[in-house]
Amino acid sequence: QLQLVESGGGLVQPGGSLRLSCTASGFNLGYYALAWFRQAPGKERERVSCISSSISSSGKTTYYADNVQGRFTISRDDAKDTVDLQMNSLKPEDSAVYYCVARASWPPTCEVAEYDFWGQGTQVTVSS
Repeated sequence: QLQLVESGGGLVQPGGSLRLSCTASGFNLGYYALAWFRQAPGKERERVSCISSSISSSGKTTYYADNVQGRFTISRDDAKDTVDLQMNSLKPEDSAVYYCVARASWPPTCEVAEYDFWGQGTQVTVSS
């Protein structure tokens, strides 16, 4: 069973930055599409960003939700089995629990927003 472990959450002031990291042990994440979701209290879960596997027909592509485009950057290091989310210019509305997820099914792309494995989540709070 693939286990994803997030780290890097915390409290940051508006305009600040945080970098979330997600790692897996015992599995080659290179075959999976990887994404970050978030959920704030009383709100629906939202897919923030995704990065496809390089083995997909379209290669390694990325997706960003409109409300984080230009502020967040997703990256993956398949040699280390990690996926990161760099978050800049953070806003109070970015406050949420952030989840690392992996899609093991084919195709390993971001066009299909269905995921098989979820981490436990890490809290991000943006507040002054």
